[in-house]
Amino acid sequence: MVVLNRIYTRSGDGGETALVNGERVPKHSVRVETYGTVDEANATLGMARLHASDEMAAQIERIQNDLFDLGADLARPDMASDSEAGYTPLRIVAAQTDRLEREIDAMNERLEPLRSFVLPGGSALAAHLHLARTVVRRAERLGTLLAREDEANPDALRYLNRLSDWCFCAARLANDDGRADVLWTPGANQ
Repeated sequence: MVVLNRIYTRSGDGGETALVNGERVPKHSVRVETYGTVDEANATLGMARLHASDEMAAQIERIQNDLFDLGADLARPDMASDSEAGYTPLRIVAAQTDRLEREIDAMNERLEPLRSFVLPGGSALAAHLHLARTVVRRAERLGTLLAREDEANPDALRYLNRLSDWCFCAARLANDDGRADVLWTPGANQ
């Protein structure tokens, strides 16, 4: 286990940071933007977890751990050299996305049918989950850009796509199984 005795290193003062493989890149690189946005999504889920039932809090905590794995995955390019790393690099795997899909299906069975777009809000938990959903969507958009410009684990991108769906369903669940959703009224203010 790594022990972090010192939080600051001064190595990033010039606007660069180190990836897991030791490569130095600008802090504004699309790779750093992507895993930084994953970190932001994790923080928003931490806020949601404050309002969650024990069962949902446990699911969110598991997802937060997945997001640290995902950040480590994105911070180590060159998947082809994983076998030469001297350790097993963390990579998101299909089973993690499969688990999200099973949870989405289980939530969806409880939800009222959707007949309109849902405004972010309702309960405090739902509002935080909707915020998390939007941050996850941004991470996904950045991830697709990263995959176009460099390299990204396709399983990581699928995980982000499914996680935003998970957040949406969980937000609806937090609004009395969708009965207390705040629905969009088109043209309401014209």
